[in-house]
Amino acid sequence: MISELITTLAQTRKAARITQADLAERAGLSRMAVQRTETGDVDPRFSTLQEMARVLGMELMAVPKGLHGQVQALIQASTSEAAAPADKTASKES
Repeated sequence: MISELITTLAQTRKAARITQADLAERAGLSRMAVQRTETGDVDPRFSTLQEMARVLGMELMAVPKGLHGQVQALIQASTSEAAAPADKTASKES
């Protein structure tokens, strides 16, 4: 799971055309900390990942394992509701 998060952070950084050095500066980290996090050379602190995510316009949340299913269902329901108006608009235009 953590490797998926790190991959997502690195992909988001690259898509935003932000260098590791720029991300590090904005997040208050060293460039080596960002590089070693992205390459998996270190097991980063949550606070490091949180700062990287903040700079990239993302938010990390720690969810207890017991609530993971409920949070996942809430996210899926919210995503479905957000897509529903677009679907209705598309069908009206047809």
